[in-house]
Amino acid sequence: MPDRFNDHAANERTFLAWVRTAVAVVGFGLAAGRLGTQPPPVRSEFTLLVMGAVIILLAYLRMRIQRDRIEGLTKVDDRARPVDWLLTGLVLSLFALVGFFTLHLA
Repeated sequence: MPDRFNDHAANERTFLAWVRTAVAVVGFGLAAGRLGTQPPPVRSEFTLLVMGAVIILLAYLRMRIQRDRIEGLTKVDDRARPVDWLLTGLVLSLFALVGFFTLHLA
């Protein structure tokens, strides 16, 4: 078993949680768009998909940074990094986009 396996496993679980969050928000937004009487604008669906992809990409980068920190290759700093704030902001933006998308259809 690799050294610090539990830390690496927790890092991967966190990454997968970000992926699940992005997929759920995008899926919910696309499903909500299909509930209306009019078809949703293509740009709205494209925006949801792009934002979901950006969240997954940033989550991957965060996981790689954490992997280096676990291995001791970089200095440990407990403060939130810009990537963490950006991921949180993107998730909140996705929720807002889904809300506006749903209100637009109503």
